[in-house]
Amino acid sequence: MLEALSSSQRLKTRFELLPVLVRAANVAGLAIVILLLVTIVASLAPGFLSPFNLFTLTRNLAIDTVIGFSMMVVLATGGMNLAIGSIGVCAIMATGYLLEVLGLPIVVSIAGGLAVAAILGWLNGILIVRTGIHSFVITLATASLYFGAMLILTKAEAFRELPAAFNALGKARFGPYSALLTVTFAVGAALLVLFKYSLVGRQILAAGANPVAAKLSGTPVERVIVVAHVLSGLCAGIAGVMVAARLAAALPSVGQDWLLPSFLAPLLGGTLLSGGLVSVVGTLLGAVLVTVLQNGLVLLKVGSFWIQFFLGLTLLVAVGLDRWRSVYVQRAGLKR
Repeated sequence: MLEALSSSQRLKTRFELLPVLVRAANVAGLAIVILLLVTIVASLAPGFLSPFNLFTLTRNLAIDTVIGFSMMVVLATGGMNLAIGSIGVCAIMATGYLLEVLGLPIVVSIAGGLAVAAILGWLNGILIVRTGIHSFVITLATASLYFGAMLILTKAEAFRELPAAFNALGKARFGPYSALLTVTFAVGAALLVLFKYSLVGRQILAAGANPVAAKLSGTPVERVIVVAHVLSGLCAGIAGVMVAARLAAALPSVGQDWLLPSFLAPLLGGTLLSGGLVSVVGTLLGAVLVTVLQNGLVLLKVGSFWIQFFLGLTLLVAVGLDRWRSVYVQRAGLKR
């Protein structure tokens, strides 16, 4: 009996260690690829390591990473959020309206913009759990709905007279690096704590891994799906505010090109499309890889159509890696 219990305990320990090993191997592999890519780009484009380019690169990286976090949180449940760009632009325009038209303080205006984003994410979650329709369909519809409503309410007019103190946020730097990275690291740290140490984070992962088993074990699956979409909307709103600070304006045309990077970063980083497994550090590294690739191609004066080609190819590679990880996890018995 003792021998059987010991064998069972060893098996359980092995199952608990496997996700850690998968994430660690993925992070290590990404780090090696990034180092090789940086070395190649730096040798071919001498301006890559210049202070100006490092500032531009890290500012874009800060925003793209938070966009990736926005999708990662929903992918954890086995769903997706195609309305990230629309939620982001709604947060941008709400913040711009509060700053320019109402003249509210910067902190209050940013909080208002983020509240709008969180509410829109909450609506996505409510529609998904109440209708039972897949998140792909719901968020595809709300993406158009939110964007259209924003254009109607703002009459597609930009807010360009934002306070200088707000605009300075997008220009702030630490040495050659953008200060917006501090926001990204703060969001990443919060998500790391959420998924590693909090009950809600574990419930989100359980709902994504096996919703039926999670519900039978007492996990409020529908509630955690709503929570995940609220967090996704909040991250999209944070990315939107960062974009507004970078552009020194609230533009209604922002966010329409967020869909591809929102999937690339988490999938390259080790988050499963099928849910149940995420990697915050991996998502950050995935965003680094994509941002360095884009920046390097621009410096090498590669045509924009080639950049889109390489990004699409990268997404196919990411999906292939996701499929491999999913099969590996299933064979290891982690998704039971």
